[in-house]
Order: sequence, then C-alpha cells, then structure tokens
Amino acid sequence: MQPSFKFVPKMSVCKYDQLLLLLTSVFISFCPTQGVRFPEDSNPSVVPPQFKSAAAPLEIVSVFGVSQPRWTTAWKLVEQEVCREHIIRLCPKDTWNSNLAVLECLEGRKEETDITDACSHLLWNYKYNLTTDPKFQSVAVEVCKTTITEIKECAQEERGKGYLVSCLVDHRGDITEYHCLQYITKMTTIIFSDYRLIYGFMNKCQDDINALHCGSINAGEKDIHSQGEVISCLEKGLVKEAEEQDGRHMIKEDCKKAIMRVAELSSDDFHLDRYLYFSCREDRERFCENTQAGGGRVYKCLFNHKFEEAMSQKCRDALTTRQKLIAQNYKVSYSLAKACKLDLRKYHCNVDTNLPRAREPRLSYLLLCMGSAVHRGRTVSGECQGEMLDYRRMLMEDFSLSPEIVLHCRGEIETHCSGLHRKGRTLHCLMRVDYVWNVNTLCQQALQNLIQEADPGADYRIDRALNEACESVIQTACKHIRNGDPMILSCLMEQLYTEKMVEGCEHRLLELQYFISRDWKLDPILYRKCQGDASRLCHTHGWNETSEMMPSGAIFSCLYRHAYRTEEQGRRLSRDCKVEVQRILHQRALDVKLDPELQKRCMTDLGKWCSEKTETGQELECLQDHLEDLVPDCRDVVGNLTELESEDIQIEALLMRACEPVIQSHCHEVADNQIDTGDLMECLVQNKHQKEMNDKCAVGVTHFQLIQMKDFRFSYKFKMACKEDVLKLCPNIKKKVDVVICLSTTVRNVTLQDMTERRVSVKCRKQLRVEELEMSEDIRLQPELYDTCKQDINRLCPNIAFGNAQVIECLKENKKQLTQRCHQRVFKLQEVEMMDPELDYQLMRVCKQMIKRFCTEADAKNMLLCLKQNKNSELMDPKCKQMITKRQITQNTDYRLNPVLRKACKADIPKFCQSILNRASDDNELEGQVISCLKQKYADQRLSPDCEDQIRVILQESALDYRLDPQLQVHCTEEISRLCAEEAAAQEQTGQVEECLKVNLLKIKHDSCKKHMYESSTDPASVFEEQSIYNLGMTVPLQEVLSMLKVSNDDIFVDPVLYTACALDIKHHCAAIPPGRGRQMSCLMEALGDKRVHLQPECKKRLQDRIDMWSYAAKFEEPSDVAMEVMTSHSRTFIPHMLALGLFVVLLVGLLYVLSESKKSRVKSFVVT
Repeated sequence: MQPSFKFVPKMSVCKYDQLLLLLTSVFISFCPTQGVRFPEDSNPSVVPPQFKSAAAPLEIVSVFGVSQPRWTTAWKLVEQEVCREHIIRLCPKDTWNSNLAVLECLEGRKEETDITDACSHLLWNYKYNLTTDPKFQSVAVEVCKTTITEIKECAQEERGKGYLVSCLVDHRGDITEYHCLQYITKMTTIIFSDYRLIYGFMNKCQDDINALHCGSINAGEKDIHSQGEVISCLEKGLVKEAEEQDGRHMIKEDCKKAIMRVAELSSDDFHLDRYLYFSCREDRERFCENTQAGGGRVYKCLFNHKFEEAMSQKCRDALTTRQKLIAQNYKVSYSLAKACKLDLRKYHCNVDTNLPRAREPRLSYLLLCMGSAVHRGRTVSGECQGEMLDYRRMLMEDFSLSPEIVLHCRGEIETHCSGLHRKGRTLHCLMRVDYVWNVNTLCQQALQNLIQEADPGADYRIDRALNEACESVIQTACKHIRNGDPMILSCLMEQLYTEKMVEGCEHRLLELQYFISRDWKLDPILYRKCQGDASRLCHTHGWNETSEMMPSGAIFSCLYRHAYRTEEQGRRLSRDCKVEVQRILHQRALDVKLDPELQKRCMTDLGKWCSEKTETGQELECLQDHLEDLVPDCRDVVGNLTELESEDIQIEALLMRACEPVIQSHCHEVADNQIDTGDLMECLVQNKHQKEMNDKCAVGVTHFQLIQMKDFRFSYKFKMACKEDVLKLCPNIKKKVDVVICLSTTVRNVTLQDMTERRVSVKCRKQLRVEELEMSEDIRLQPELYDTCKQDINRLCPNIAFGNAQVIECLKENKKQLTQRCHQRVFKLQEVEMMDPELDYQLMRVCKQMIKRFCTEADAKNMLLCLKQNKNSELMDPKCKQMITKRQITQNTDYRLNPVLRKACKADIPKFCQSILNRASDDNELEGQVISCLKQKYADQRLSPDCEDQIRVILQESALDYRLDPQLQVHCTEEISRLCAEEAAAQEQTGQVEECLKVNLLKIKHDSCKKHMYESSTDPASVFEEQSIYNLGMTVPLQEVLSMLKVSNDDIFVDPVLYTACALDIKHHCAAIPPGRGRQMSCLMEALGDKRVHLQPECKKRLQDRIDMWSYAAKFEEPSDVAMEVMTSHSRTFIPHMLALGLFVVLLVGLLYVLSESKKSRVKSFVVT
C-alpha cells in the first residue's frame, strides 16, 4: 500500500517551480566523469558495479542567467538494476524520471524491509556524492550568492568538500532569498536522511557512537535502515547523562553540540527527525492528519496528544526524547525559538550575566527570563507568550522532562508515585509527598525550580492536573473571572474547605500552593504589586535572581513585617502591596503547611504536640495552645503570627467564614473599614452571645481570647494603647492577664487613695476597661481563678457551659461548698466586682436594658447602687430584679463587698466592731457579723451620720427580704423552713418572712433566732427600763428575733408590714415628724393612746401586735447582754470613774468635817482654859 505524504505534494516535473526544474535537470543524469566518490569510511566493495561504471559528459545550460551542469547521458535511479524493482513498486510513475523525486519517495519507505541493502547503499552513495560534488556546490553558490555573503560562517567554508551546503542547511533559518531557501530545504531532506551526510557529525561523534554502542558509522556493520536510530541513541545517551550522573560515559562536548544542532535543524519539519518520523507515522495520521507540515506544527500536535490512550508507546518515547532535548535547548523547538527570537534579543536573555548559565540555551532560562519581563510589566509578544504557555504546560505534564527531578526524586517516585506518569500525576504525587511527609532537600529544590520555570501561578491552565480536578469548581465559583487570569487560583483558595470545593481539587490546589507559598515571586499579582516595595524595603533584585542575603522565602516575611507598621515606625508598604500581603496571609492561615517559615521552625513541635491534630486549622491552634512549651524559634514565629492575627483577624479565613452571619449582622462596618486596629475581633467578642453566633465562630473567638492571655502583645489594641504604661509600671511582665491585673491594680489604688495623679494614661485606661470586661465573660480568661477552681467546677458545675460568666456564677451560688483556695479566689473576685460592678458580667448582661432605662447617667462604679435604688420600680425587669437581689445578698455577707458602706463606716467599723475584725481573714466572708454589729449601734444611735444612713438602707432592704440578712439566715434557717415555709417560697419578698417570725416568736425554739428578732424590733428608749426584767433568768440564745424587734422600733421603715399598714396614718398624723430615731414610731404610739385620734384598723392592730411583742421580748432580755454592752462600750470606765469620784468627794467631805470638828474642840478647850 502506497503511503500518502501530506507534508510534500507529489513530485512531478511539471509541478516543480523553475528552480526545482533546474535542480532536477542537474541531478537527473548525474554521474561523475571519474567514477563515484565515496566517503572515506565507506566500503567501495559493496558499491554496486552499475554505479561504479556509470559515466556521462557534462553540459552547461543557462537558466535565469545561471550556468548549470547538465549531463548529456542521463543517469537515472530507476534504470539501476538494484533499485529498479523497488522504485517501480513503491513510487508513482511520474517520479521515475526525477532522481530527487525518487529519493524523496524512497526515503519515506526507508524502514520498509523489502528494500534491499544494495539499493539502500546505492541511494546513500548517490546522495553523498550530491552533497560533496563541487559542481553541485556551484549551484548553491549561484542560487545563494547573497545569502552566502550575509552568513559569514558559510562564506568562510572551504569549497569542494561539501561543507558549504551543510553550512547553509545549518543556517537555513536565516535565509531570506526565496530560491535559495527552496534549494536548501530540498537538500535538507537529503542530508537528514542519514547522520553521515550531516556536516561534521561523523567526525565529532564517532567515538561516542562506539562507546554508547549506538551502531557503526560503516555501512554493512549495522542494519543500513537504522541510521536514524543512531542519532536517536545518541540523543537518549545525552538525556540519560543529565538524568543519572552515575559515572557512565560522558559524551564529548563537540558531539553534544552536534547532536543538539541536528535536533535544532530538524525542529521545523518532523520528517527531518528520521527516528521520530518513522516512530510516529501512524500516530501522525491518527491525531494530526489535518496539521500542515513545517513550522514545528506536527511536533506540537503530537506533543498535545502524547498522553492519549491511542498514542503508541514507541511514538510517545520518541516525543519524550524530543521534549527532553527542547528542555536542554529551546532552539530544538522551532516555533518557540522563532516566536520569541525578537523578545529574547530585546530583553538580552542570552547575555544576562545575572542569570546562572545564561549563555546556555536551556528552556528553563528562556522561560525564567521572559517570565521576568512579563512579571515586570514589559511587553512580550503574544506569539511568544503563547509558545511559553505551551511549553510550561509540557513541563508540568511530564516530570521526566526535568532531569533534576528524575535524578534527585528517583527514590520518592519509586516508593510513592510509580505508575502515575501521565498528565502531571507523578509531579503532583511528588508535590503531595513533600506536602505531607517532606522529600529530600535536593528533590524539593528540583520541584521548586520546576514550579518557578513553569509558573502555574500565572495561569492555572499550565497545571493540567489542577485544571482537570478543579474545572467544576471554577465553573461554579469562579466563572466571573476571565479564563486564565491569575486570580482564578485566589478564587479557588477562597473556596477551600467550603461546600463548593471538591476533594480532588482541594488536594491539587494545596499541593501547588505549598510550593507557590515558598517563593513570593510565584504569585504574579503579589509580585506585580509589591516588586517596588520589595526592592525598597527588602533589597530584592530581578524576578529570576536570587540572593543568599535575602532568599525568596524570606522576602515575604520582610513584606508582612512592614505591612503592619505604624506611621511612627515608618517605611510602610504601599496600599496595593499591603492588600496583596493580606490576601496571602489569609490563604496561609488555611493550612500551616502553606507558611514555610512556620513549618520549618516548628517541625519538631508539630510532631511532638500536634501529631493528632489533623483537622483543618487545628495545627496552628495546637501550637498556640502549647506556646510556652515550644522551642524558642518556633515560639517566636507562632508568637509573631498570633500578634499579626490580633491586628487583622481576617487573616484567619476559616474563622471569618464561620463568623460571617454575626459579622454581617453586627460587625459589617468594622469588617469593611478595618485598618490596623483589631476592631473586628473586639466586635466579635462583644457579640459572642448574639443569636447569629454559631458554635464554630464562638469556639474560634474564645480560642483566640484564650491565646491572647498568654502575651499582652497578642491583643493589638491593648498593646498599642498601653505599651508605654506597661514598660513604666509593669516591666518584665509578659502574660496579658498579669499585665491587666498590674495596670488595673494601679488604677484602683489611685482611685481608693483619692490621688490626683493619673499614673495610667487615659487611652490605656480606656482599653484596659475593654480587656477587663472581656475577661469577666469566661472564667478561662482568668487563668489563676480557673486553675484554682478547676476541681470545684468539675464537681459542682459539670453541665454548665463556659461563657456568659455562667461558670463563675455557678461558683458564687455554691460558695459554701467550695474548697478553701477556690473560695478565697471567688471572694477576691466578688470584692473587685462590687467595687466595679461593670466587671460583673452576669449583672451587666441580665440588666442591660434596665441600665439603659434607669442608669444611663450613672457612673459605672455606681451601677449596682443605681439598680438597687430602682429595684422596686414597676418597670423593673423581674430577671434583673432577681440578679440585683443576689448581689445584695452577697454584699450583706461582708462589709468589704459593699464599697459604699465600707467608705461611709470606715471610722465606725474599727470603733465598734474591732473584736470581729480581729477574728476575720482577708479572703473569707464575715457572714454579716460586722453589719449586724453596726445594726446594733444604729439602734443605740451611736453611728456617724453617713454610716447611719447606709445601715438604715440595709435595714430597710433586709426587712423586705429576709435573704439580705445573713445572720438571720444563719440562726433562723430551721425556724423559717418550719414556721414560714410558704412565705419564704414567695417570689416577691415584702417582709412576710420577718413578720411570720415575729408573729411566731413564742414558737421559736432557737434562742439565737429570738434574740435576733428582738434586736430588730425593740424601742431603744425602753431598753434601760426593761433591763429590770433581766433577772427573770432567760439564757443567751434568744438573739435573732429579739434583735429584729429591737431594731425595727427605731424606724418604722425597717418594719415593712407595719409601715404598709400605717402609711396613711403617718401621712395624716405624723407628716411633720422626720423619720429615724423612733420619732415616727413614737408619733404613732401617741396617736394610738389618744382617744381623739382614729387610726386605720389595720394600723391599730399592727401597732398593738408590736406592743405585745416588745413586752414579751423584754422579759427575755438577759442581764448578761447589759454586762456585755458595758464591757464592750468605749464608755465602760465612766461608772467606775464616777463611783471613785463620789467616794473621793465623800472622803474629802468627811475629812473636812473631822478637821472642822477637831478645830472647834480645840477652840472650846482654849476658852474654858
């Protein structure tokens, strides 16, 4: 079956142009007059006798004014006996009369086994004589006269040895003359049919052919149809030399150049690469039938189909060898060399001394140099960029085209990536091995170099594996971006770990980003926006230049350090560059492996502490959790990253996704306008308990709060506001919680001591308040309290969730069951909260709306006082009222928890209650003993006015709600549950429990409870009158109820039931009487005894009940109480002093009397005498 050659039209004499007609006439009857000349190494004995005897005279004819040889006797190949049968059988009849046409026909059949050796050798000798005959060269001299003068190398060639034609073939790319180009093109077909016809090749490569066993240069010693395989063998040897470097035979430099030159000269027409042509004839028909030959188009077509299932393995191997040669010399690709020729000259890519081995025409150097021009914004022709795109894709598809990867990654390929050769799968497998386990250093560097050469960051389509895996994601999530735009990769990164991302795309994307993240230049947008800043601040140079002082991996670190500098610090990034730096930081936060510096310094710690943290984002959180345990280098980089996050929490892309609902509802303004302030995180913390807040967001925000506790630098706003104050007041303190305590203690001491000097700056105090409020929300943000109470939390609050201060509230409610150390910590916390109610998170949360309603103008430190004053308002929210009551109960357990009382009674407490203070500890409640002591002095009207006012308020509040009286709780718990259970269970306490105890005074069994009731209700004016009943013999424990009765008579407000019953009568009969000191009660008693005054029946009844109670209570007042009163009184020495003075006066009067009488006696005696 006769093949069709679509690359050249069928040859006939009528179809050749005038030049080809001339050449045909020259060669159609060619035969040298003195016999056939053979190469020096050929064997004349094998030359057919017909060829040896052929001879004919030569004539000269003129065509286009050029003298040409013509043989008078025609010598035709078809007439030679050894080839006649083959020519007639294989070639069309219209080619028989043209030796050139016959040659071309038979060259296409050279691998057919039915062409005899004798015919093949005759053909070779015929072509060899054509290339070396001086008369033949004379045609070249005439046709290519202008070209020869333009090409100096050819003009200098010695004539008559066949070198001139070979030189013109070498430089055919530079030929501009039409006829010369036609002539040389035809001669190229002849020359490339056998390596022995190529100029200089035989002499340069003879030794290497023999050393590599590529066959003999002597015909007859090897199959004469395999001359194309000899060149292929040498090419493979050249490729393996670069890939293995194992001490095998090294091809001589001259031969290397010759091999590359042959490959280069055959780059435009695949017919000229004889081995590839014969290997891929069927594949060319299958895949590239309509591709026109020339210009390297068939090569490119076959390259594009190399990994098709239908591609034969032999052709695929031949194409791979060709591609490897292109990788070593870009000129082997005709289309690439031609498209980029002008640009290469324009940007001096061939003479760039800054580029290593720049004078070598390696494909990688072309890609790097031209890529540098593109990334710097220079103009590079579209044809050149298109060719570069094709060859970059080629490099990414087949790892074997990179000899460094084949050489240095062999072990990894054999272990992990065997059988994945096609479509870039092996390369991505290696990238994944490095991403997950890390490959050896040389392999990693080879991979990094390939990624830089291929530059897939500029166009995702370069990475075929990524393109195919992510096609669906791109079509759905990134369809608004122009195809091939670098922003496609950023778009894909934004979809990472979202519902739109598919698993295969996720893996390919991370594998690629792992390497892009290690060289800032591989992100084209970042490079374009930041190249000026990098040069100015980080001392970088060109895109394809490296520096030991500033390696590529360190440049991004330099950029982001400058990105977050303040104006005072100077040398900041441009706005556009900063935006890109932030984008990269957001991407890196998605996976710790995308941060090369972090991974490098923390490799050991990741294995030690975080080996089980495999979920997204867990590794960084784990490192932050173990910050104190990390090695110094790792601790520094994790600390710097955390500090950076505190300024721009949007770096935490996963957290931002989780928090999107709450950001949109409550923080969209700060999210849109955030500029180096950390406002977004502050907003998220403040809205952590909004309904839009989901669990993932809340956990992320809380985690960041907990990490901030480790170092005050991790709170950007706090750091910026207080750094000077910290240096001045809290040096050498690092932990944020300790810094907050240090500063807040300083502020509190200044406040308590009424100092005018502001030791902490205003801006720091403001931010300190924010930090204190945030810490109050979660017990974990107060490490000392949390660590101390952890066991109590597990025991008493196992089901209470952290946050909203719920665990702290649980500890407060179970205070009596806490361990001593935890109890002490909780007491200290309550002491701080009572001094500064704004730090009481539960109070402020529950009463938020009531504060807005009643206390908008109140100072923060008086917030609880304001709420207490409005507690009984009809507009008060019940939950808030309940919370206020809890805080009142807490305050009344210890005067130290009531800062207003403490300040008002600072002189009275040590004066009247010193014995109690002597028994007190600094961090345990006194269970209301001091307040109970002050109540007694209130009844005795011995307190200072300010203290008396505060005690009156306490008495009024506790009279309404028995829970506000700790001593009553201590002494009367059993009686309350037994006698007044219904009243105690009432949600609204209006004094019913105390009234119940008073009514049931006779039923109270515990004397201490009775005593308390009495002291709360008895008229102080009658105390001394009723002391005459002490001798009735009642024992001590009648205290609590009696105490209550004693105090209530001092002020009717202290007896809510009586006050409610007599409110109208007080208004009518006692309005002019000021309250306090029993005045209004005395007024009512007088009215009760005045028959002219008619009191309200309920008031009259309640007054009579009180009289009966007081009468009963007086019977049980003990003498020992008076003795105790005397003994504890500051005037306890008054009576002895008065008795002594009286005795002294009596003695003095007696003495004077005796002296007077004695004197009278002496006078009388004298008179008598």
